[in-house]
Amino acid sequence: MAEETRSLSERVDELITRVATLERRYTGTLTNQPGQASAGTALCAVPPVPERQFGADVSLERAQLLRLIATKWVNGTILHYYFFQGSPWGADSAQMEVVRRAFAAWKDLGIGLDFKEVSSAGEGEIRIGFLRGDGAWSYIGRDVLDQGQSERTMNLGWDLTQPGEIDTAIHEIGHSLGFPHEHQNPNAGIVWDEEAVYAALAKPPNRWSREKTHWNIIRKIPPDSVEGSNWDPNSVMHYPFEAGLIKEPPQYRNGLHPAPGLSQKDIEQVRFFYPVISNVYPELRPLESQKLSIAAGEQKNYSVIPQATRSYNFRTFGESDTVMVIFEEQNGEMRYLKGADDSGSDLNASFRVRLLKGRRYVLRIRLYYTFAGGDTAVIMS
Repeated sequence: MAEETRSLSERVDELITRVATLERRYTGTLTNQPGQASAGTALCAVPPVPERQFGADVSLERAQLLRLIATKWVNGTILHYYFFQGSPWGADSAQMEVVRRAFAAWKDLGIGLDFKEVSSAGEGEIRIGFLRGDGAWSYIGRDVLDQGQSERTMNLGWDLTQPGEIDTAIHEIGHSLGFPHEHQNPNAGIVWDEEAVYAALAKPPNRWSREKTHWNIIRKIPPDSVEGSNWDPNSVMHYPFEAGLIKEPPQYRNGLHPAPGLSQKDIEQVRFFYPVISNVYPELRPLESQKLSIAAGEQKNYSVIPQATRSYNFRTFGESDTVMVIFEEQNGEMRYLKGADDSGSDLNASFRVRLLKGRRYVLRIRLYYTFAGGDTAVIMS
């Protein structure tokens, strides 16, 4: 079970490691057998996304927190997933059932996110295809929102009904929750035999270009994208590697083979970013400011029950970076209505939205960063 006293850095490192372990199984077209790695193993390939850049006025500490949290969802979000049907991206019911079990594996850890299958691509933040030959891949966290609603945000390109292949789905879902590959953790201290890595991944079943191999293996994710120094070689987010690819640490020169499934650190990390939350919140009323009084990475939730049908303004104030989202309760489910993210700017999060009298809404605010001595608050008008 997770240790509640673990630091942010320890938890982040653990989650990243597990994601890498899962990915080793996801990206190819062949079934992976225990003990195989790299040249003989189909691996996950995360689609390239430009790394976020910040102005000179953004401190290293601030940039670190922004990159660490930016791909994470606001806790309490219901993530809707959709399975494409028919050719070319559809699959049979057995493949889809494995993915449903993989979502349940994450949910059963006791987290604040929820998952719901939907019947149309337009409803799904996570849209899953099963195109054989296209490998296994997923966009990371909220990057899925930048993809067209008729496009896949995840692909699972081989038979998931084979023993152990549920980990492929767990790994890709880990990406959708905002967790990167663990073997690209800059704190891992891995020194590669780069030419050997390029040669191994150019072979079947992956057949990767040098650019693709560099993006998914050789490249280190920015140091400020992970918190702390721990590396988890058993993470579900870690690739396996055959002998001869790793020069350092020396104990992995003969290969690195993560244990199957979610590691303890994976569990601690997902519980850190998405702890179970109550559905009873303080009420936010018009013209009554409320101090957040939370630390970086934490979240405050408010209940909003309008006394009149009209447009309302919501805004944060204070020197801080936040993401603020409002949800409307519809048929017992909280559905996204509107949001704003002011991270990395000199502005405050704000939006104007029409609310209906008597309906119940929930405002969720996650804090990225607050300046020394600063205090962040929210007001509704």
